[in-house]
Amino acid sequence: MFHNTIIIIYKKIIAFYLKASYNLDEMKEQLRRMANIKGRGCYIKLYNLNQLRTPLFDALLQYSENNTIPFHVPGHKRGQGMDEEFRNFVGYNVLSIDVTVFDQVDSLHKPTGVIKEAEELAADAYGADHTLFSIHGTSGAIQAMIMAAVGEGDKIIVPRNIHKSVTSGIILSGAVPVYVQPEIDINIGVAIGVTPESIGRALKENPDAKAVLIINPTYYGVASDIKAIAEIVHSYNLPLLVDEAHGAHLKFNDRLPVSALEAGADVVAQSTHKLLGAMTQASMLHVKGKRVSIDRIKNIMSMLQTTSPSYVLLASLDTARRQIAIHGKELLDNAIDVAEYTRDQINEIDGLYCFGEDVIGRPGAYAFDPTKVTITSKNLGISGYELEKLLAEKYNIQAELSDMYNCLCVMTIGDDYKKAGMLIKALKDISSEYYLKYIRMGGVLEIPNIPERVLTPREAYNSPTKVSALESSIGCISAEFIYAYPPGIPVLYPGERITGEIVDYVEKMKKASLKVQGLEDPDVNYIKVVRNLEALTITA
Repeated sequence: MFHNTIIIIYKKIIAFYLKASYNLDEMKEQLRRMANIKGRGCYIKLYNLNQLRTPLFDALLQYSENNTIPFHVPGHKRGQGMDEEFRNFVGYNVLSIDVTVFDQVDSLHKPTGVIKEAEELAADAYGADHTLFSIHGTSGAIQAMIMAAVGEGDKIIVPRNIHKSVTSGIILSGAVPVYVQPEIDINIGVAIGVTPESIGRALKENPDAKAVLIINPTYYGVASDIKAIAEIVHSYNLPLLVDEAHGAHLKFNDRLPVSALEAGADVVAQSTHKLLGAMTQASMLHVKGKRVSIDRIKNIMSMLQTTSPSYVLLASLDTARRQIAIHGKELLDNAIDVAEYTRDQINEIDGLYCFGEDVIGRPGAYAFDPTKVTITSKNLGISGYELEKLLAEKYNIQAELSDMYNCLCVMTIGDDYKKAGMLIKALKDISSEYYLKYIRMGGVLEIPNIPERVLTPREAYNSPTKVSALESSIGCISAEFIYAYPPGIPVLYPGERITGEIVDYVEKMKKASLKVQGLEDPDVNYIKVVRNLEALTITA
Protein backbone atom coordinates (compact mmCIF):
# COMPACT_ATOMS: atom_id res chain seq x y z
CA MET A 1 0.00 0.00 0.00
CA PHE A 2 2.73 2.46 0.99
CA HIS A 3 4.80 1.52 -2.04
CA ASN A 4 1.83 2.24 -4.34
CA THR A 5 1.30 5.60 -2.65
CA ILE A 6 4.93 6.55 -3.32
CA ILE A 7 4.60 5.57 -6.97
CA ILE A 8 1.51 7.76 -7.32
CA ILE A 9 3.30 10.70 -5.71
CA TYR A 10 6.33 10.15 -7.90
CA LYS A 11 4.19 10.14 -11.05
CA LYS A 12 2.58 13.40 -9.98
CA ILE A 13 5.98 14.95 -9.43
CA ILE A 14 7.18 13.88 -12.85
CA ALA A 15 4.02 15.21 -14.49
CA PHE A 16 4.50 18.51 -12.71
CA TYR A 17 8.14 18.72 -13.87
CA LEU A 18 7.11 18.07 -17.44
CA LYS A 19 4.94 21.15 -17.68
CA ALA A 20 6.30 23.49 -20.32
CA SER A 21 6.59 26.38 -17.93
CA TYR A 22 6.72 26.57 -14.16
CA ASN A 23 7.62 28.85 -11.30
CA LEU A 24 10.62 27.38 -9.48
CA ASP A 25 9.46 28.40 -5.99
CA GLU A 26 5.94 27.18 -6.68
CA MET A 27 7.34 23.89 -7.98
CA LYS A 28 9.45 23.36 -4.87
CA GLU A 29 6.50 24.09 -2.58
CA GLN A 30 4.24 21.68 -4.44
CA LEU A 31 6.90 19.00 -4.30
CA ARG A 32 7.23 19.52 -0.57
CA ARG A 33 3.44 19.17 -0.16
CA MET A 34 3.45 16.01 -2.28
CA ALA A 35 6.31 14.58 -0.25
CA ASN A 36 4.63 15.21 3.10
CA ILE A 37 4.54 11.51 3.92
CA LYS A 38 6.43 9.77 6.67
CA GLY A 39 7.73 6.27 6.34
CA ARG A 40 10.52 4.03 5.17
CA GLY A 41 11.27 4.27 1.48
CA CYS A 42 9.97 7.78 0.87
CA TYR A 43 12.75 9.69 -0.84
CA ILE A 44 12.07 12.93 -2.64
CA LYS A 45 15.15 14.90 -3.65
CA LEU A 46 14.80 18.58 -4.43
CA TYR A 47 17.20 20.37 -6.75
CA ASN A 48 17.59 23.94 -7.80
CA LEU A 49 17.43 23.09 -11.51
CA ASN A 50 15.10 20.93 -13.57
CA GLN A 51 16.94 17.61 -13.52
CA LEU A 52 14.66 16.13 -16.15
CA ARG A 53 16.42 18.24 -18.78
CA THR A 54 19.22 16.87 -20.98
CA PRO A 55 20.27 19.92 -23.01
CA LEU A 56 23.27 18.39 -24.77
CA PHE A 57 21.54 15.15 -25.66
CA ASP A 58 18.50 17.08 -26.89
CA ALA A 59 20.69 19.24 -29.15
CA LEU A 60 22.27 16.14 -30.65
CA LEU A 61 18.87 14.54 -31.20
CA GLN A 62 17.66 17.67 -32.97
CA TYR A 63 20.75 17.65 -35.18
CA SER A 64 20.06 14.02 -36.08
CA GLU A 65 16.31 14.44 -36.60
CA ASN A 66 16.87 17.42 -38.91
CA ASN A 67 18.89 15.14 -41.24
CA THR A 68 21.63 17.77 -41.30
CA ILE A 69 24.02 17.29 -44.21
CA PRO A 70 27.48 16.98 -42.60
CA PHE A 71 30.30 18.71 -44.44
CA HIS A 72 32.36 18.32 -41.26
CA VAL A 73 34.40 15.64 -39.56
CA PRO A 74 34.28 12.81 -38.54
CA GLY A 75 34.85 11.18 -41.88
CA HIS A 76 32.24 8.47 -41.54
CA LYS A 77 29.51 11.16 -42.12
CA ARG A 78 26.69 9.80 -39.90
CA GLY A 79 27.78 6.25 -40.63
CA GLN A 80 27.67 6.39 -44.42
CA GLY A 81 31.45 6.09 -44.67
CA MET A 82 31.78 3.52 -41.91
CA ASP A 83 32.85 -0.09 -42.32
CA GLU A 84 29.63 -1.96 -43.02
CA GLU A 85 30.04 -4.72 -40.43
CA PHE A 86 30.87 -2.24 -37.67
CA ARG A 87 28.06 0.11 -38.74
CA ASN A 88 25.49 -2.68 -38.75
CA PHE A 89 26.56 -3.76 -35.28
CA VAL A 90 26.66 -0.31 -33.71
CA GLY A 91 23.69 1.12 -35.55
CA TYR A 92 23.02 4.40 -37.32
CA ASN A 93 21.58 6.17 -34.27
CA VAL A 94 24.79 6.42 -32.30
CA LEU A 95 26.77 7.30 -35.43
CA SER A 96 24.33 10.10 -36.28
CA ILE A 97 25.25 11.97 -33.08
CA ASP A 98 29.00 11.39 -33.41
CA VAL A 99 29.76 14.95 -34.45
CA THR A 100 32.38 17.65 -34.08
CA VAL A 101 32.39 21.10 -32.48
CA PHE A 102 29.89 23.65 -33.85
CA ASP A 103 27.48 26.18 -32.32
CA GLN A 104 24.46 23.90 -32.02
CA VAL A 105 26.30 21.35 -29.85
CA ASP A 106 28.72 23.75 -28.10
CA SER A 107 32.44 23.30 -27.32
CA LEU A 108 33.82 21.29 -24.41
CA HIS A 109 36.83 23.58 -24.09
CA LYS A 110 34.89 26.85 -23.91
CA PRO A 111 31.30 25.87 -23.21
CA THR A 112 28.74 28.63 -23.52
CA GLY A 113 25.65 26.71 -24.60
CA VAL A 114 24.26 23.21 -24.10
CA ILE A 115 27.45 21.71 -22.63
CA LYS A 116 27.65 24.55 -20.13
CA GLU A 117 24.02 23.94 -19.19
CA ALA A 118 24.60 20.18 -18.89
CA GLU A 119 27.57 20.76 -16.58
CA GLU A 120 25.50 23.16 -14.46
CA LEU A 121 22.79 20.51 -14.11
CA ALA A 122 25.43 18.01 -13.00
CA ALA A 123 26.80 20.47 -10.43
CA ASP A 124 23.30 20.97 -9.08
CA ALA A 125 22.69 17.22 -8.84
CA TYR A 126 25.95 16.56 -7.01
CA GLY A 127 25.98 19.65 -4.81
CA ALA A 128 29.07 21.17 -6.44
CA ASP A 129 29.81 24.80 -7.27
CA HIS A 130 31.23 23.72 -10.63
CA THR A 131 31.26 20.45 -12.57
CA LEU A 132 33.42 19.74 -15.60
CA PHE A 133 32.86 16.86 -18.03
CA SER A 134 35.82 14.63 -18.82
CA ILE A 135 36.08 12.35 -21.82
CA HIS A 136 39.68 11.69 -20.76
CA GLY A 137 38.41 9.37 -18.05
CA THR A 138 38.83 9.96 -14.34
CA SER A 139 42.58 9.65 -14.85
CA GLY A 140 42.58 12.94 -16.74
CA ALA A 141 40.37 14.59 -14.12
CA ILE A 142 42.69 13.41 -11.34
CA GLN A 143 45.73 14.73 -13.17
CA ALA A 144 44.01 18.08 -13.68
CA MET A 145 43.05 18.57 -10.04
CA ILE A 146 46.58 17.69 -8.89
CA MET A 147 48.20 20.05 -11.38
CA ALA A 148 45.80 22.81 -10.33
CA ALA A 149 46.55 22.38 -6.63
CA VAL A 150 50.32 21.80 -6.54
CA GLY A 151 53.36 22.70 -8.62
CA GLU A 152 57.07 22.05 -8.93
CA GLY A 153 58.54 21.07 -5.57
CA ASP A 154 55.26 21.30 -3.64
CA LYS A 155 54.49 18.49 -1.22
CA ILE A 156 51.24 16.58 -1.60
CA ILE A 157 50.15 14.01 0.98
CA VAL A 158 48.74 10.86 -0.62
CA PRO A 159 47.91 7.28 0.43
CA ARG A 160 50.38 4.67 -0.70
CA ASN A 161 47.62 2.75 -2.51
CA ILE A 162 46.90 5.54 -5.00
CA HIS A 163 46.01 4.73 -8.57
CA LYS A 164 48.80 5.21 -11.08
CA SER A 165 46.97 8.23 -12.51
CA VAL A 166 47.69 10.08 -9.26
CA THR A 167 51.41 9.47 -9.70
CA SER A 168 51.09 10.57 -13.32
CA GLY A 169 49.59 13.82 -12.06
CA ILE A 170 52.44 14.18 -9.59
CA ILE A 171 54.97 13.67 -12.37
CA LEU A 172 53.23 16.20 -14.61
CA SER A 173 53.03 18.78 -11.82
CA GLY A 174 56.55 18.20 -10.48
CA ALA A 175 55.14 17.81 -6.96
CA VAL A 176 56.76 15.74 -4.22
CA PRO A 177 54.62 12.92 -2.80
CA VAL A 178 54.47 12.25 0.93
CA TYR A 179 53.07 8.74 1.34
CA VAL A 180 50.69 7.63 4.07
CA GLN A 181 50.42 3.89 4.55
CA PRO A 182 46.80 2.74 4.44
CA GLU A 183 45.52 0.14 6.83
CA ILE A 184 45.82 -3.44 5.61
CA ASP A 185 43.18 -6.11 6.20
CA ILE A 186 45.30 -9.21 6.76
CA ASN A 187 42.31 -11.52 6.29
CA ILE A 188 41.77 -10.57 2.65
CA GLY A 189 45.16 -9.09 1.82
CA VAL A 190 44.04 -5.69 0.55
CA ALA A 191 44.60 -2.10 1.59
CA ILE A 192 41.46 -0.51 2.98
CA GLY A 193 41.58 3.15 3.98
CA VAL A 194 43.66 5.78 5.72
CA THR A 195 42.75 7.06 9.17
CA PRO A 196 42.25 10.68 10.20
CA GLU A 197 45.10 10.16 12.66
CA SER A 198 47.55 9.12 9.92
CA ILE A 199 46.62 12.14 7.82
CA GLY A 200 46.98 14.37 10.88
CA ARG A 201 50.46 12.98 11.60
CA ALA A 202 51.55 13.50 8.00
CA LEU A 203 50.40 17.11 8.11
CA LYS A 204 52.13 17.72 11.45
CA GLU A 205 55.37 16.25 10.09
CA ASN A 206 55.02 18.16 6.80
CA PRO A 207 53.65 21.60 7.68
CA ASP A 208 54.83 22.87 4.28
CA ALA A 209 52.49 20.51 2.40
CA LYS A 210 50.23 22.21 -0.16
CA ALA A 211 47.44 19.64 -0.57
CA VAL A 212 46.09 16.28 0.56
CA LEU A 213 44.61 13.63 -1.70
CA ILE A 214 42.72 10.54 -0.53
CA ILE A 215 40.65 7.72 -2.03
CA ASN A 216 36.94 7.44 -1.24
CA PRO A 217 35.97 4.64 -1.37
CA THR A 218 38.64 2.12 -2.37
CA TYR A 219 38.22 -0.22 -5.32
CA TYR A 220 36.88 -2.76 -2.83
CA GLY A 221 34.26 -0.38 -1.45
CA VAL A 222 35.85 0.61 1.88
CA ALA A 223 35.52 4.27 2.83
CA SER A 224 37.59 6.27 5.31
CA ASP A 225 36.19 8.81 7.76
CA ILE A 226 36.37 11.47 5.09
CA LYS A 227 34.46 14.10 7.05
CA ALA A 228 36.99 13.96 9.90
CA ILE A 229 39.84 13.99 7.38
CA ALA A 230 38.36 17.05 5.65
CA GLU A 231 38.17 18.90 8.97
CA ILE A 232 41.82 18.13 9.74
CA VAL A 233 43.00 19.16 6.26
CA HIS A 234 40.98 22.38 6.34
CA SER A 235 42.40 23.25 9.77
CA TYR A 236 45.68 23.71 7.87
CA ASN A 237 43.79 25.73 5.22
CA LEU A 238 44.72 23.15 2.58
CA PRO A 239 42.54 21.68 -0.15
CA LEU A 240 41.31 18.10 0.09
CA LEU A 241 41.39 16.36 -3.29
CA VAL A 242 39.52 13.08 -3.61
CA ASP A 243 39.86 10.24 -6.08
CA GLU A 244 36.24 9.13 -5.96
CA ALA A 245 36.37 7.05 -9.12
CA HIS A 246 34.19 4.47 -7.42
CA GLY A 247 31.79 6.91 -5.80
CA ALA A 248 29.70 8.59 -8.49
CA HIS A 249 26.60 6.90 -7.02
CA LEU A 250 27.13 7.70 -3.33
CA LYS A 251 25.20 10.97 -3.30
CA PHE A 252 21.90 9.37 -4.30
CA ASN A 253 21.16 6.78 -1.64
CA ASP A 254 21.40 7.02 2.13
CA ARG A 255 22.37 3.34 2.38
CA LEU A 256 25.74 4.21 0.85
CA PRO A 257 28.75 5.96 2.42
CA VAL A 258 28.71 9.75 2.42
CA SER A 259 30.04 11.30 -0.77
CA ALA A 260 33.24 13.30 -0.67
CA LEU A 261 31.56 16.58 -1.60
CA GLU A 262 28.96 16.16 1.16
CA ALA A 263 31.78 15.43 3.61
CA GLY A 264 33.62 18.65 2.77
CA ALA A 265 36.07 17.82 -0.03
CA ASP A 266 37.23 20.63 -2.31
CA VAL A 267 37.80 18.83 -5.62
CA VAL A 268 36.44 15.38 -6.49
CA ALA A 269 37.04 13.21 -9.55
CA GLN A 270 34.40 10.59 -10.32
CA SER A 271 34.01 7.81 -12.88
CA THR A 272 30.42 8.27 -14.00
CA HIS A 273 30.90 5.27 -16.27
CA LYS A 274 31.98 2.84 -13.53
CA LEU A 275 28.85 2.56 -11.40
CA LEU A 276 26.31 4.67 -13.29
CA GLY A 277 24.95 4.73 -16.82
CA ALA A 278 27.58 6.71 -18.73
CA MET A 279 29.78 5.18 -21.40
CA THR A 280 33.31 4.03 -20.68
CA GLN A 281 35.76 6.94 -20.43
CA ALA A 282 33.05 9.42 -19.40
CA SER A 283 33.76 11.06 -16.05
CA MET A 284 33.17 14.25 -14.07
CA LEU A 285 35.26 16.61 -11.98
CA HIS A 286 33.43 18.46 -9.20
CA VAL A 287 34.70 21.62 -7.47
CA LYS A 288 33.37 23.22 -4.30
CA GLY A 289 34.75 26.29 -2.58
CA LYS A 290 37.71 28.42 -3.57
CA ARG A 291 40.74 26.59 -2.16
CA VAL A 292 41.59 25.51 -5.71
CA SER A 293 41.07 27.97 -8.56
CA ILE A 294 38.28 26.85 -10.87
CA ASP A 295 39.80 28.90 -13.69
CA ARG A 296 43.10 27.07 -13.35
CA ILE A 297 41.31 23.72 -13.28
CA LYS A 298 39.43 24.63 -16.47
CA ASN A 299 42.65 25.64 -18.21
CA ILE A 300 44.44 22.44 -17.26
CA MET A 301 41.46 20.26 -18.20
CA SER A 302 41.49 21.95 -21.57
CA MET A 303 45.20 21.19 -22.00
CA LEU A 304 44.77 17.53 -21.12
CA GLN A 305 41.65 16.72 -23.16
CA THR A 306 41.43 16.17 -26.88
CA THR A 307 40.23 19.01 -29.08
CA SER A 308 38.00 16.46 -30.83
CA PRO A 309 35.86 15.25 -27.92
CA SER A 310 33.35 12.45 -28.36
CA TYR A 311 29.85 13.89 -28.21
CA VAL A 312 28.50 10.39 -27.73
CA LEU A 313 30.44 10.16 -24.46
CA LEU A 314 29.40 13.68 -23.45
CA ALA A 315 25.75 12.92 -24.15
CA SER A 316 26.00 9.79 -22.02
CA LEU A 317 27.15 11.98 -19.11
CA ASP A 318 24.15 14.26 -19.63
CA THR A 319 21.66 11.38 -19.58
CA ALA A 320 23.40 9.44 -16.80
CA ARG A 321 23.08 12.53 -14.60
CA ARG A 322 19.36 12.78 -15.36
CA GLN A 323 18.82 9.10 -14.63
CA ILE A 324 20.57 9.09 -11.27
CA ALA A 325 19.16 12.46 -10.15
CA ILE A 326 15.56 11.42 -10.84
CA HIS A 327 15.62 7.66 -10.26
CA GLY A 328 18.75 7.19 -8.16
CA LYS A 329 17.09 6.10 -4.92
CA GLU A 330 15.03 3.30 -6.41
CA LEU A 331 17.73 2.14 -8.84
CA LEU A 332 20.39 2.01 -6.15
CA ASP A 333 18.05 0.34 -3.67
CA ASN A 334 17.70 -2.49 -6.15
CA ALA A 335 21.46 -2.67 -6.80
CA ILE A 336 22.19 -2.75 -3.06
CA ASP A 337 19.52 -5.40 -2.44
CA VAL A 338 20.89 -7.61 -5.22
CA ALA A 339 24.44 -7.18 -3.91
CA GLU A 340 23.46 -7.95 -0.31
CA TYR A 341 21.56 -11.05 -1.43
CA THR A 342 24.59 -12.17 -3.44
CA ARG A 343 26.93 -11.55 -0.50
CA ASP A 344 24.71 -13.53 1.89
CA GLN A 345 24.50 -16.44 -0.54
CA ILE A 346 28.25 -16.49 -1.18
CA ASN A 347 28.94 -16.61 2.55
CA GLU A 348 26.94 -19.85 2.68
CA ILE A 349 29.25 -21.49 0.12
CA ASP A 350 32.05 -23.68 1.48
CA GLY A 351 35.51 -22.17 1.07
CA LEU A 352 34.35 -18.70 0.10
CA TYR A 353 34.08 -15.48 2.08
CA CYS A 354 32.58 -12.14 1.08
CA PHE A 355 33.12 -9.28 3.49
CA GLY A 356 30.55 -6.58 4.05
CA GLU A 357 29.65 -4.29 6.91
CA ASP A 358 31.65 -6.55 9.23
CA VAL A 359 34.72 -4.61 8.05
CA ILE A 360 33.35 -1.34 9.52
CA GLY A 361 35.07 -0.34 12.71
CA ARG A 362 38.49 -1.63 11.75
CA PRO A 363 41.14 1.10 11.42
CA GLY A 364 40.65 2.83 8.06
CA ALA A 365 37.18 1.34 7.53
CA TYR A 366 34.59 3.92 8.52
CA ALA A 367 31.92 2.89 6.02
CA PHE A 368 31.32 0.33 3.29
CA ASP A 369 29.74 0.39 -0.16
CA PRO A 370 27.62 -2.79 -0.33
CA THR A 371 27.57 -2.80 -4.13
CA LYS A 372 31.13 -4.15 -4.10
CA VAL A 373 31.16 -7.95 -3.80
CA THR A 374 34.68 -9.15 -3.00
CA ILE A 375 34.98 -12.94 -3.07
CA THR A 376 37.90 -14.30 -1.05
CA SER A 377 38.86 -17.71 -2.44
CA LYS A 378 42.03 -18.67 -0.57
CA ASN A 379 40.20 -21.32 1.49
CA LEU A 380 39.41 -23.11 -1.76
CA GLY A 381 43.14 -23.35 -2.44
CA ILE A 382 42.94 -21.12 -5.51
CA SER A 383 43.97 -17.53 -6.10
CA GLY A 384 41.58 -14.73 -6.93
CA TYR A 385 43.02 -14.74 -10.44
CA GLU A 386 42.27 -18.44 -10.84
CA LEU A 387 38.72 -17.87 -9.65
CA GLU A 388 38.28 -15.02 -12.14
CA LYS A 389 39.62 -17.25 -14.92
CA LEU A 390 37.29 -20.13 -14.00
CA LEU A 391 34.26 -17.83 -13.99
CA ALA A 392 35.19 -16.38 -17.37
CA GLU A 393 36.23 -19.52 -19.23
CA LYS A 394 33.75 -22.03 -17.84
CA TYR A 395 30.69 -19.91 -17.03
CA ASN A 396 31.02 -16.81 -19.27
CA ILE A 397 30.97 -14.58 -16.19
CA GLN A 398 33.53 -11.78 -16.21
CA ALA A 399 34.53 -10.23 -12.88
CA GLU A 400 35.90 -6.71 -12.50
CA LEU A 401 39.33 -7.70 -11.24
CA SER A 402 41.26 -10.22 -9.20
CA ASP A 403 44.25 -10.17 -6.91
CA MET A 404 46.21 -12.79 -5.06
CA TYR A 405 43.32 -13.84 -2.83
CA ASN A 406 40.18 -12.09 -4.09
CA CYS A 407 37.90 -11.72 -7.07
CA LEU A 408 35.84 -8.52 -7.20
CA CYS A 409 32.37 -8.37 -8.74
CA VAL A 410 30.73 -4.96 -9.06
CA MET A 411 26.95 -4.70 -8.71
CA THR A 412 25.40 -1.66 -10.36
CA ILE A 413 22.03 -0.28 -11.39
CA GLY A 414 22.32 -2.56 -14.43
CA ASP A 415 22.27 -5.82 -12.43
CA ASP A 416 19.40 -8.03 -11.27
CA TYR A 417 18.67 -11.19 -9.30
CA LYS A 418 18.83 -13.39 -12.40
CA LYS A 419 22.44 -12.41 -13.11
CA ALA A 420 23.28 -12.72 -9.41
CA GLY A 421 21.77 -16.21 -9.37
CA MET A 422 24.00 -17.30 -12.25
CA LEU A 423 27.08 -16.06 -10.37
CA ILE A 424 26.01 -17.84 -7.19
CA LYS A 425 25.37 -21.11 -9.06
CA ALA A 426 28.78 -20.91 -10.74
CA LEU A 427 30.49 -20.32 -7.38
CA LYS A 428 28.68 -23.29 -5.86
CA ASP A 429 29.90 -25.47 -8.72
CA ILE A 430 33.48 -24.25 -8.26
CA SER A 431 33.28 -24.84 -4.52
CA SER A 432 32.08 -28.42 -4.99
CA GLU A 433 35.06 -29.05 -7.27
CA TYR A 434 37.77 -27.41 -5.16
CA TYR A 435 36.71 -27.36 -1.50
CA LEU A 436 38.80 -29.72 0.68
CA LYS A 437 40.49 -31.11 -2.43
CA TYR A 438 43.29 -28.56 -2.52
CA ILE A 439 45.48 -27.14 0.21
CA ARG A 440 44.24 -23.83 1.54
CA MET A 441 46.44 -20.91 0.68
CA GLY A 442 48.57 -19.79 3.60
CA GLY A 443 48.81 -16.41 5.27
CA VAL A 444 48.34 -13.30 3.23
CA LEU A 445 51.36 -12.14 1.25
CA GLU A 446 52.51 -8.97 2.97
CA ILE A 447 52.65 -5.83 0.88
CA PRO A 448 56.26 -4.52 0.75
CA ASN A 449 57.25 -1.65 2.98
CA ILE A 450 57.46 1.78 1.40
CA PRO A 451 60.99 1.97 -0.04
CA GLU A 452 63.37 4.90 0.18
CA ARG A 453 62.51 7.78 -2.13
CA VAL A 454 65.73 9.10 -3.62
CA LEU A 455 64.33 11.24 -6.44
CA THR A 456 60.96 12.78 -7.07
CA PRO A 457 58.82 10.83 -9.55
CA ARG A 458 59.34 13.60 -12.10
CA GLU A 459 63.14 13.61 -11.66
CA ALA A 460 63.32 9.86 -12.06
CA TYR A 461 60.95 9.78 -15.01
CA ASN A 462 63.01 12.39 -16.88
CA SER A 463 66.43 10.96 -15.97
CA PRO A 464 68.81 9.12 -18.32
CA THR A 465 68.13 5.42 -17.80
CA LYS A 466 69.50 1.98 -18.47
CA VAL A 467 67.83 -1.43 -18.55
CA SER A 468 68.55 -3.88 -15.78
CA ALA A 469 67.36 -7.41 -15.12
CA LEU A 470 64.78 -7.20 -12.34
CA GLU A 471 66.68 -9.62 -10.07
CA SER A 472 69.86 -7.54 -10.55
CA SER A 473 68.21 -4.18 -9.94
CA ILE A 474 68.18 -4.30 -6.13
CA GLY A 475 69.63 -1.07 -4.80
CA CYS A 476 69.04 0.83 -8.06
CA ILE A 477 66.61 3.73 -8.47
CA SER A 478 63.54 2.83 -10.47
CA ALA A 479 62.51 4.96 -13.44
CA GLU A 480 59.27 3.00 -13.92
CA PHE A 481 56.15 1.86 -12.10
CA ILE A 482 55.35 -1.67 -11.13
CA TYR A 483 51.69 -2.43 -10.48
CA ALA A 484 49.04 -5.10 -10.93
CA TYR A 485 46.27 -3.89 -13.25
CA PRO A 486 43.53 -3.76 -12.35
CA PRO A 487 43.43 -2.10 -9.84
CA GLY A 488 46.52 -0.16 -10.99
CA ILE A 489 48.02 0.48 -7.54
CA PRO A 490 51.84 0.55 -7.76
CA VAL A 491 54.17 -1.30 -5.39
CA LEU A 492 57.07 0.67 -6.85
CA TYR A 493 57.13 4.27 -8.06
CA PRO A 494 59.70 6.15 -10.18
CA GLY A 495 62.38 7.60 -7.92
CA GLU A 496 62.28 4.82 -5.32
CA ARG A 497 65.12 2.46 -4.45
CA ILE A 498 64.39 -1.10 -5.51
CA THR A 499 64.52 -3.59 -2.64
CA GLY A 500 64.77 -7.34 -2.48
CA GLU A 501 61.37 -7.37 -0.80
CA ILE A 502 59.80 -5.68 -3.83
CA VAL A 503 61.52 -8.01 -6.31
CA ASP A 504 60.30 -11.05 -4.35
CA TYR A 505 56.77 -9.64 -4.23
CA VAL A 506 56.74 -9.06 -7.99
CA GLU A 507 57.93 -12.61 -8.63
CA LYS A 508 55.12 -13.97 -6.45
CA MET A 509 52.58 -11.84 -8.34
CA LYS A 510 53.91 -13.23 -11.62
CA LYS A 511 53.71 -16.81 -10.35
CA ALA A 512 50.10 -16.16 -9.34
CA SER A 513 49.46 -15.07 -12.96
CA LEU A 514 48.48 -11.56 -11.92
CA LYS A 515 48.72 -8.93 -14.65
CA VAL A 516 51.86 -7.10 -13.58
CA GLN A 517 52.31 -3.93 -15.65
CA GLY A 518 54.06 -0.59 -15.66
CA LEU A 519 57.35 -1.71 -17.21
CA GLU A 520 58.22 -1.39 -20.88
CA ASP A 521 59.13 -5.07 -20.75
CA PRO A 522 55.79 -6.90 -21.10
CA ASP A 523 57.23 -10.01 -19.44
CA VAL A 524 58.35 -8.00 -16.36
CA ASN A 525 61.87 -9.43 -16.46
CA TYR A 526 63.67 -6.12 -17.02
CA ILE A 527 63.25 -2.65 -15.50
CA LYS A 528 64.51 0.81 -16.44
CA VAL A 529 66.63 2.33 -13.69
CA VAL A 530 68.34 5.70 -13.32
CA ARG A 531 71.70 5.49 -15.11
CA ASN A 532 73.88 8.12 -13.44
CA LEU A 533 72.62 9.00 -10.01
CA GLU A 534 75.71 11.03 -9.11
CA ALA A 535 74.97 13.52 -11.86
CA LEU A 536 71.55 14.33 -10.46
CA THR A 537 70.38 16.53 -7.67
CA ILE A 538 69.25 14.10 -5.03
CA THR A 539 66.39 14.94 -2.72
CA ALA A 540 65.80 13.43 0.69
